Amino acid sequence: MTNAWRVRLRPGTLDDADLLDSWAASLEARGPFNDFGEPRGRSYRDMLAGGPLLDENHGELVIERIRDRERIGTIGWHAVWNGPNHESRAWNFGISLIPEARGHGYGVEAQRLIALHLFATTDVNRVEASTDVDNFAEQRALEKAGFAREGVQRGAQFRAGTYHDLLVYSRLRDDSE
Repeated sequence: MTNAWRVRLRPGTLDDADLLDSWAASLEARGPFNDFGEPRGRSYRDMLAGGPLLDENHGELVIERIRDRERIGTIGWHAVWNGPNHESRAWNFGISLIPEARGHGYGVEAQRLIALHLFATTDVNRVEASTDVDNFAEQRALEKAGFAREGVQRGAQFRAGTYHDLLVYSRLRDDSE
């Protein structure tokens, strides 16, 4: 892939709050693999009033199409620990694209960009993502973004009234681009 990116990742602002709140309220916008049946927490307007959604253990960025500055989704991450020491920390991320943006390769680019960003701005060795075993589009996107499929986490996610198996993918700092 060349560096002629079609999307960029940027911190959300109060100007994004109403749109982000509408996406969070819409099952269609979230998609079936991001519906956990939980009540909405704080609004984006409330959260963004305190500044960008970034701290030392998690973050969330807006995915914006470059050619028209259209906001097409979000990508967020949080710290996971594979041991008690700092060096065992990794980032686990998730992505959500609006329906019109799906299937155009924007998710592939955003996932590649988040890995590059997290490796450039933190000292972690591992960036990972997991997806439902039935989410074939996301599996393809992660593989195109350079993530290696590692295996299955059985019954790891409770969604839609039942437990679901997840496929785990990762990139390591020294994986080739």
